[in-house]
Amino acid sequence: MSQLLIKHCAAILTGDKQQPRSSARDIRIRDGLIAEMGELDTITDEIVIDARDCVVYPGWVNTHHHLFQSLLKGEPQGLNLSLGGWLAATPYRFRGAFDEQTFRIAARVGLVELVRSGCTTIADHHYLYWPDMPFDGAAILFDEADKLGVRFVLCRGGATQSRGLESDLPTALRPESFDSMMADVDRLVARYHQPHDSAMRRIVMAPTTTLHSTTPHELRESARLARQLGIRLHSHLSETVDYLDAARAKFGMTPLQFCAEHDWIGDDVWFAHLVKLLPEEIAMLGAAGSGIAHCPQSNARLGSGIADLVAMELAGVKISIGVDGAASNEAADMQSETHAAWQLQRARKGMLAQPRYAGGTFEGGGDAASIEDVVRWGTSGGAQVLGLNTGRLAPGMAADIAVYRLDDPRYFGLHDLAIGPVASGGRASLKALICAGKVLMQDDVITGVDLSELGRDAAQAVKTLQQRAAV
Repeated sequence: MSQLLIKHCAAILTGDKQQPRSSARDIRIRDGLIAEMGELDTITDEIVIDARDCVVYPGWVNTHHHLFQSLLKGEPQGLNLSLGGWLAATPYRFRGAFDEQTFRIAARVGLVELVRSGCTTIADHHYLYWPDMPFDGAAILFDEADKLGVRFVLCRGGATQSRGLESDLPTALRPESFDSMMADVDRLVARYHQPHDSAMRRIVMAPTTTLHSTTPHELRESARLARQLGIRLHSHLSETVDYLDAARAKFGMTPLQFCAEHDWIGDDVWFAHLVKLLPEEIAMLGAAGSGIAHCPQSNARLGSGIADLVAMELAGVKISIGVDGAASNEAADMQSETHAAWQLQRARKGMLAQPRYAGGTFEGGGDAASIEDVVRWGTSGGAQVLGLNTGRLAPGMAADIAVYRLDDPRYFGLHDLAIGPVASGGRASLKALICAGKVLMQDDVITGVDLSELGRDAAQAVKTLQQRAAV
């Protein structure tokens, strides 16, 4: 029987909506689950983690990423472009330059960056696929995640249709056939998918975009096959106004209406971004119990806008947070992302404020989202979207726990230590990070990871990609 005791916690945020803070000071972990919380005595042979002066959160649940982009941070040609131009300038221009080695380094960089922020569950929207690929990206992703000990959800992306912005590129890659794409999903489910709610590995049906990457018939068929296999559904949607224009021009309806017409709605579906939703679409999503992976930093960096999480949550939409790809978010970690989510929801509401002489009723958006809201979205909200028994600190829940050590001057002077990892930004160091009851980090170190060596590998891989993309 494996047993841990986290002792003397200064503050605990639980990720629970009804009880967002716990008065407990100790957390006992047994066989991968939280066994007890309270004022607990040490048991003989129990491993004790001293959390004195530390803040404890559930491990973050990242519901949307593109790990291969970890070697495309700050790429100059796409740095000052909006989504359409950026797609052509950066991820599509470089995607054919990746081989097995550079892909593995990119995955490792992204996963390590996330773990160092306190993230224990990672859903990667992996769309780097083309016919006759010389390497298995899914196998690499699961292998690298397994080495770090995190929960990993592979959202199997890809496309059967090419967009114009891809087809004119010298490195353009041929789309897959629908049959080969579905055959690979079937293979991945058989090899990796764990259906139970304590899963360490999951597979999700995830065509890159519902509007551009597949035909209407294929979209409906992919939903049918996903539900037949017992897996969830995920894709990009309504990231910019282009989605509204494309849906009206191609199908005569809104983006979400199109998805709903083809069975891509329900409590097993979540979409990334949803920045440009119409009010009736928010109501549809909420009624169906669908979810969002909110990516505030990428949406800000690309100038796409700010999703209205408050309205969505009120309508019944499941709210979660994702970091998106590092090519449009140069700090692809969950502490940075939740800090941005907290501030930008307030900014969004503040932009709607009007003077009283023009009928205004409020001054600003300081009440739009609390730290407790953001922690819930980034933990139990993500777990709910993914169907996992984690993201909340309570007896019986999976022991995915981040113990933050607020020992940097940016956290000095806090009146409420509990809010530090989100409110103060930066990266709070980790006294410990635990996933499924196993210690992944201790005293801010990931066992077996040499950060200096990883940095050198990444720098060399960037040079290699630049040379290949220039050809």
